Amino acid sequence: MLRERRVTLAAPSRPPVHPYIPNAAPETRAQMLADIGAADIEELYASIPEPLRLRRPLDLPEPFRSEAALVRHVEGLLARNRSTREALSFLGAGAYQHHVPAVCDEVNSRTEFLTAYAGDPYEDHGRFQALFEYESMMGELLTMDVVNVPVYDGFQAAATALLMTARITGRSRVVVTRTIGADKLSKIRDYLAGVAVDLAPIDERTGEVDLAALAGMVDERTAGVYLENPSFLGVISTLGTQVAQLAHDAGALFVVGADPISLGVLEPPLAYGADIACGDIQPLGMHLQYGGGHAGYIGVRDDPRFVMELPSRLFGLAPTSVEGEYGFGDVAYERTSFAVREEGKEWVGTAAALWGITAGVYLALMGPEGMTEVGEGIMARTRYAMERLAGVPGIRIGHRASHHFREFVVDVGPSGKTVPQVNAALLDRGVFGGFDLSSDFPELGRAALYCVTEIHTQDDIDRLAVELTEVLR
Repeated sequence: MLRERRVTLAAPSRPPVHPYIPNAAPETRAQMLADIGAADIEELYASIPEPLRLRRPLDLPEPFRSEAALVRHVEGLLARNRSTREALSFLGAGAYQHHVPAVCDEVNSRTEFLTAYAGDPYEDHGRFQALFEYESMMGELLTMDVVNVPVYDGFQAAATALLMTARITGRSRVVVTRTIGADKLSKIRDYLAGVAVDLAPIDERTGEVDLAALAGMVDERTAGVYLENPSFLGVISTLGTQVAQLAHDAGALFVVGADPISLGVLEPPLAYGADIACGDIQPLGMHLQYGGGHAGYIGVRDDPRFVMELPSRLFGLAPTSVEGEYGFGDVAYERTSFAVREEGKEWVGTAAALWGITAGVYLALMGPEGMTEVGEGIMARTRYAMERLAGVPGIRIGHRASHHFREFVVDVGPSGKTVPQVNAALLDRGVFGGFDLSSDFPELGRAALYCVTEIHTQDDIDRLAVELTEVLR
């Protein structure tokens, strides 16, 4: 016969000790302070100004005291998410739902790639070669000689590219075209402390940069001009050569933010005069992952003025002690903050090398023909979606006469509804609507940015048109 027994779980009387950090134990901390001759932890923080000190505990919930409880909590949080597996998504604006071949996940989850930190304290297990191959394939895609091991994301890549123009030219002003996302612009302004960032306006007819206005902004003070192609609004630029000419005539450098998955159908930036290309490789084999697995590339010509300004690592071929045998190692390591620490031109930490390996797998699998095929498929779907939605009452398609890649502007203003109202109604129907542009680009009206990729079928786009027709009535 079973007898019920109640057990009261009392909280431990001593402070929690972190299970994975040995020096979390109070006696260990005390011994460490004694060994360095400090009376208490406050001595170590004495140089931090008082206004920056937080003289109270952090406002955090009580710690979980078991791994099982923590797992349950985190899984509960994740269960509240509705992913693109449960809903049909037309969201983009920087994080994109592209097809991820199974081999990308298979390779990037191998322990010799997944677990090594910066690589130096470990056996290499082919990581340097894998990144060399990634750099080589990206160089071929961009027709650039040198491509870096990835930085954290495309935002940092753009900001770093513009900082490079300032260091190379000795100037302290850059011009960025207005056809850029607000989040990326915020990162650029934050990163370029001490460098003025001016915005060139949009031509409202075409969605491209206003060339006449840009011409009046570029002068002998300008270090670099930044153009995205395709732009944040999905418009493919036809003015790259003219923008390059404006920059170069003023002694400035031309930086192009290019989406690598578009380069099977669009000319690479070097073809229309770019000095530096940059962007995010998330479309090349990376899942969305609650916002995307991001990594930033920067591509330049084989010119020491540019190569020596790249802050992140480069891997190249190197001879070994055996005649005729080659390995893979760092190129110009002395320019990095890994080598010279605070004397580095920029700080680069762990970076995002695993995603570089993933993108290398994707590029090797696709090949030139595959990249062309996926690019053509995206462009065809984009145009079909634009024309299909143009027939929905209450909708106006922005910049409809311009060429687009993957994204386009949908103005629901004629319907009398707002973007949040439309998106909420679509979500009730199992559809993620477009990214709300109404605050960042008020001149476009009550507009949203809709995205289609190679994963969308004609039926998906037709369903969107039907759902919007019902929602906008």
